[in-house]
Amino acid sequence: MPLRSHRYFIGGSDARIIVGNDEPALLRLWREKRGEVEPEDLSANLIVQLGLATEELNRRWYEANTGQVLTDVQRQIRHPVLRWMAATLDGRVEANGAVFESKFMLPWSFSEEAAAEKYTPQLQHNMWVVAAGSAVLSIITGGGKWVEIITHADALYQHLIVTAERKFWRCVENGEPPRSTAGHSGMTAYLPHRTEWSRPVIFPG
Repeated sequence: MPLRSHRYFIGGSDARIIVGNDEPALLRLWREKRGEVEPEDLSANLIVQLGLATEELNRRWYEANTGQVLTDVQRQIRHPVLRWMAATLDGRVEANGAVFESKFMLPWSFSEEAAAEKYTPQLQHNMWVVAAGSAVLSIITGGGKWVEIITHADALYQHLIVTAERKFWRCVENGEPPRSTAGHSGMTAYLPHRTEWSRPVIFPG
C-alpha cells in the first residue's frame, strides 16, 4: 500500500540533511514536515532532473554490467517498528536483498570517496528500514563513467542516524526548532569503513 506524503515520515534523502551541517536546510525540512511550507520545487534544478532522467538507464546499465536483477523499483517501505521512518527504494538486488541507489554526479566534482561520504546517511538509513546487510551505489557521471560502490550496514552509524532522526521527529511533533547534529553527535567524526569501490566503466564514445 503506498505511503502518504513525504511530510509524514523521514526518508533516506532527509537523513542526509538531518545529520548534516546545513542549518537552513534542516530548518526548512522541519517546516516541511510540520506542513508550514511546501516542499522545495526542484523542477528547475538541472542536476536533480538529470538524476531523474538517468534512473532507468542507470538500472539497465547496472544489470547489464553485473548480471544482477533489480526488484522493488520505486517501492516505498515503512520501518516495521519506527513508523516515522521509511524508504523509497530505487531498487533491491534480487540475489542478496541489497539496497540499490542510483545517482548522477558531475565529473569535475566526482570522487568515489566523496560520493560514498555524501550518500552514506541515505544508504545506511535505507538499509536500516528494510533490514538489508548491504547497499549498492550505482553512479553515472556527466563524463561518461559508471561506478559501482558497495557498502555494508554499520550498526554504530545506524544507531547514530536513528538517534538523530528520533530527535528531529520529536521536534516536528512538539514544534521546537531542531539543531544541527553535526559536530556534537559523532556523525562527522565517524563514517563506516567497510566500503568497496568496484567496476569503473567508461561509456563508449
